[in-house]
Amino acid sequence: MSKSNKGWFALFTVPLLLVFTTVVIIPFIIGIGYSFVSWDGIPANPKVFVGFDNYATLFRDDRFLTSAWHTIEFTVLALILVNVLGLAFSLLVTMKLRVSNAARTMFFMPNLIGGLILGYIWQFIFTDVFKYLGDKTGFDSVFFNWLIHPHFALYAMVIVFTWQMAGYTMIIYIAGIQGIPDELGEAARVDGANLWQRLTRIVFPLLMPSFTICLFLTLSGAFKIFDVNLSLTKGGPNNATELFAMNIFNEIFGYGHYGLGQAKAIIFFVLVAAVTLTQVIITKKKEVQY
Repeated sequence: MSKSNKGWFALFTVPLLLVFTTVVIIPFIIGIGYSFVSWDGIPANPKVFVGFDNYATLFRDDRFLTSAWHTIEFTVLALILVNVLGLAFSLLVTMKLRVSNAARTMFFMPNLIGGLILGYIWQFIFTDVFKYLGDKTGFDSVFFNWLIHPHFALYAMVIVFTWQMAGYTMIIYIAGIQGIPDELGEAARVDGANLWQRLTRIVFPLLMPSFTICLFLTLSGAFKIFDVNLSLTKGGPNNATELFAMNIFNEIFGYGHYGLGQAKAIIFFVLVAAVTLTQVIITKKKEVQY
């Protein structure tokens, strides 16, 4: 690399590295230190070193363990629905239909709306619109206020997250499908392969790089979701939809337990990193070359 190229490289990378270090790395290291102290967040009050007590306490915290289970349940449901719908949308809009471009736009548009706004929009739908439909149609066992029911409130969050993310994963799957040579599909048709055989023997195996990306994005996004959780349910009813991120937020800013909340955040980081890295390793091994 020539000196001029090195100069341009440094010009564009050093500021980014400084910002990343300042905004991410340094606060993360400070947060690790906070996880070993007992502190209420008031600068005038002392930080008392408690060692690993915060980590021991969080594993005895029933509310934290319950939020962990809710997060796992939410993530599994969201992972399946987002990727099934995203893949189905991508197959639909790549079939050379007249409405393909319009369909791509409509499917992707929810991703352009912020999570907080989405939560408030769907809060109106699940409360007022569903209640109105239940009164008018008589199907009040389906159309009622989902947000006051412990199980349906969690399903409502899954629906909102899926509505937001399916269009985004669709774009990634479309890129993968368009990268598959047409000759492979044509040869399979000549050999008598039906649509399902072409999908399972040709398209899906060659889409593994897209699966790797989409599964990673969905897993990390579902684990870390906070904005929709806050605006749609606020963790209710009775903490039935309080997920990991909201539990940590409430622990720190609601109860003033900065040390314990930071310990939860460190465990949360380790869990998300372990799950997503495991998923990437597994799906990377299944990728094929063509």
